[in-house]
Amino acid sequence: MLSMIFACDEDGAIGKDGDLPWRQSSDLQFFKQTTLNKTVVMGRKTWQSIGRPLPNRRNIVMTRDDEFAETERMGFEQVLELAQNEEVVIIGGGEIYALFLEHTKELYRTVVHTRVEDADTFAPEFAHLGFHLLTERFVAAGPKDDHAMTFQHWIV
Repeated sequence: MLSMIFACDEDGAIGKDGDLPWRQSSDLQFFKQTTLNKTVVMGRKTWQSIGRPLPNRRNIVMTRDDEFAETERMGFEQVLELAQNEEVVIIGGGEIYALFLEHTKELYRTVVHTRVEDADTFAPEFAHLGFHLLTERFVAAGPKDDHAMTFQHWIV
Protein backbone atom coordinates (compact mmCIF):
# COMPACT_ATOMS: atom_id res chain seq x y z
CA MET A 1 0.00 0.00 0.00
CA LEU A 2 1.16 3.49 -0.78
CA SER A 3 0.69 6.20 1.84
CA MET A 4 1.86 9.78 2.12
CA ILE A 5 2.78 12.00 5.06
CA PHE A 6 3.35 15.75 5.16
CA ALA A 7 2.87 18.88 7.23
CA CYS A 8 1.53 22.02 5.60
CA ASP A 9 0.44 25.47 6.65
CA GLU A 10 -3.17 26.61 6.34
CA ASP A 11 -2.57 27.49 2.67
CA GLY A 12 -0.89 24.18 1.77
CA ALA A 13 2.75 25.35 1.96
CA ILE A 14 5.22 22.63 2.91
CA GLY A 15 8.56 24.29 2.26
CA LYS A 16 10.56 27.45 1.89
CA ASP A 17 14.15 27.74 0.65
CA GLY A 18 14.64 23.97 0.74
CA ASP A 19 13.60 23.49 4.35
CA LEU A 20 10.59 23.21 6.62
CA PRO A 21 9.33 26.71 7.48
CA TRP A 22 8.67 25.85 11.16
CA ARG A 23 9.91 23.77 14.05
CA GLN A 24 7.26 21.36 15.27
CA SER A 25 8.65 18.76 17.66
CA SER A 26 5.19 17.22 18.14
CA ASP A 27 4.83 16.73 14.39
CA LEU A 28 8.32 15.20 14.12
CA GLN A 29 7.33 12.72 16.85
CA PHE A 30 4.14 11.88 14.93
CA PHE A 31 6.18 11.48 11.72
CA LYS A 32 8.58 9.09 13.45
CA GLN A 33 5.77 7.05 15.00
CA THR A 34 3.94 6.80 11.66
CA THR A 35 6.97 5.84 9.54
CA LEU A 36 9.00 3.69 11.96
CA ASN A 37 9.89 0.23 10.58
CA LYS A 38 8.45 1.10 7.15
CA THR A 39 9.93 1.96 3.78
CA VAL A 40 10.13 5.71 3.16
CA VAL A 41 10.54 7.22 -0.31
CA MET A 42 11.81 10.73 -0.93
CA GLY A 43 13.37 12.90 -3.59
CA ARG A 44 17.02 13.91 -3.59
CA LYS A 45 16.32 17.39 -2.18
CA THR A 46 14.41 15.93 0.76
CA TRP A 47 17.22 13.43 1.33
CA GLN A 48 19.78 16.25 1.35
CA SER A 49 17.68 18.40 3.71
CA ILE A 50 17.43 15.49 6.19
CA GLY A 51 21.16 14.88 5.84
CA ARG A 52 21.22 11.21 6.91
CA PRO A 53 19.24 7.99 6.62
CA LEU A 54 16.20 7.91 8.89
CA PRO A 55 16.92 5.20 11.49
CA ASN A 56 14.82 2.03 11.63
CA ARG A 57 13.37 2.65 8.18
CA ARG A 58 14.30 1.54 4.70
CA ASN A 59 15.31 4.78 2.97
CA ILE A 60 14.77 5.03 -0.80
CA VAL A 61 15.67 8.10 -2.84
CA MET A 62 14.27 8.94 -6.25
CA THR A 63 16.71 10.96 -8.32
CA ARG A 64 17.74 11.45 -11.92
CA ASP A 65 21.38 11.77 -10.79
CA ASP A 66 23.17 8.58 -11.89
CA GLU A 67 26.11 9.45 -9.64
CA PHE A 68 23.96 9.46 -6.50
CA ALA A 69 25.13 6.53 -4.39
CA GLU A 70 24.41 7.66 -0.83
CA THR A 71 21.48 5.27 -0.32
CA GLU A 72 19.15 2.94 -2.17
CA ARG A 73 17.56 4.37 -5.32
CA MET A 74 14.40 3.33 -7.15
CA GLY A 75 12.33 4.54 -10.05
CA PHE A 76 8.60 5.23 -10.11
CA GLU A 77 7.54 1.77 -11.35
CA GLN A 78 9.81 0.02 -8.85
CA VAL A 79 8.26 1.96 -5.95
CA LEU A 80 4.74 1.09 -7.16
CA GLU A 81 5.72 -2.57 -7.38
CA LEU A 82 7.21 -2.50 -3.88
CA ALA A 83 3.97 -0.96 -2.55
CA GLN A 84 2.08 -4.05 -3.75
CA ASN A 85 3.73 -6.07 -0.95
CA GLU A 86 4.35 -3.61 1.89
CA GLU A 87 3.43 -0.17 3.14
CA VAL A 88 5.55 2.45 1.42
CA VAL A 89 5.38 5.99 2.79
CA ILE A 90 6.07 8.94 0.50
CA ILE A 91 7.75 11.65 2.60
CA GLY A 92 8.53 14.40 0.07
CA GLY A 93 9.17 16.66 -1.56
CA GLY A 94 6.61 18.39 -3.70
CA GLU A 95 7.50 16.70 -7.01
CA ILE A 96 7.50 13.24 -5.44
CA TYR A 97 4.12 13.88 -3.77
CA ALA A 98 2.64 14.96 -7.10
CA LEU A 99 4.08 11.91 -8.86
CA PHE A 100 2.49 9.37 -6.48
CA LEU A 101 -0.69 11.16 -5.41
CA GLU A 102 -3.13 9.32 -7.66
CA HIS A 103 -1.72 5.96 -6.43
CA THR A 104 -1.95 6.85 -2.74
CA LYS A 105 -4.54 5.11 -0.54
CA GLU A 106 -3.80 6.80 2.78
CA LEU A 107 -2.72 10.32 3.67
CA TYR A 108 -1.36 11.68 6.95
CA ARG A 109 -1.55 15.47 6.93
CA THR A 110 -0.55 17.80 9.72
CA VAL A 111 -2.04 21.26 9.31
CA VAL A 112 0.28 23.71 11.06
CA HIS A 113 -1.79 26.69 12.12
CA THR A 114 0.20 29.45 10.47
CA ARG A 115 0.69 31.01 7.05
CA VAL A 116 4.17 31.00 5.50
CA GLU A 117 5.15 34.04 3.45
CA ASP A 118 7.07 33.35 0.23
CA ALA A 119 6.69 29.56 0.47
CA ASP A 120 8.08 27.78 -2.60
CA THR A 121 6.82 24.21 -2.17
CA PHE A 122 3.22 23.12 -1.69
CA ALA A 123 1.31 20.01 -0.67
CA PRO A 124 -0.57 18.13 -3.34
CA GLU A 125 -4.25 18.92 -3.87
CA PHE A 126 -6.09 15.71 -3.09
CA ALA A 127 -9.77 16.66 -2.56
CA HIS A 128 -10.69 15.63 -6.13
CA LEU A 129 -9.40 12.07 -5.60
CA GLY A 130 -12.14 10.87 -3.25
CA PHE A 131 -10.25 10.97 0.04
CA HIS A 132 -12.34 10.95 3.20
CA LEU A 133 -11.27 12.30 6.58
CA LEU A 134 -11.00 9.35 8.97
CA THR A 135 -9.66 11.10 12.10
CA GLU A 136 -8.69 14.62 13.13
CA ARG A 137 -7.00 15.77 16.33
CA PHE A 138 -6.10 19.33 17.33
CA VAL A 139 -2.89 19.71 19.37
CA ALA A 140 -1.89 22.93 21.09
CA ALA A 141 1.69 24.07 20.56
CA GLY A 142 4.01 22.35 23.01
CA PRO A 143 7.21 23.86 24.42
CA LYS A 144 9.19 22.82 21.31
CA ASP A 145 6.55 23.75 18.73
CA ASP A 146 6.27 27.04 16.87
CA HIS A 147 2.50 26.66 16.32
CA ALA A 148 -0.58 24.65 17.18
CA MET A 149 -1.43 21.90 14.70
CA THR A 150 -4.12 19.47 13.62
CA PHE A 151 -3.27 15.88 12.78
CA GLN A 152 -5.47 14.40 10.06
CA HIS A 153 -5.73 10.88 8.66
CA TRP A 154 -7.36 10.58 5.22
CA ILE A 155 -8.22 7.41 3.28
CA VAL A 156 -9.63 6.63 -0.15
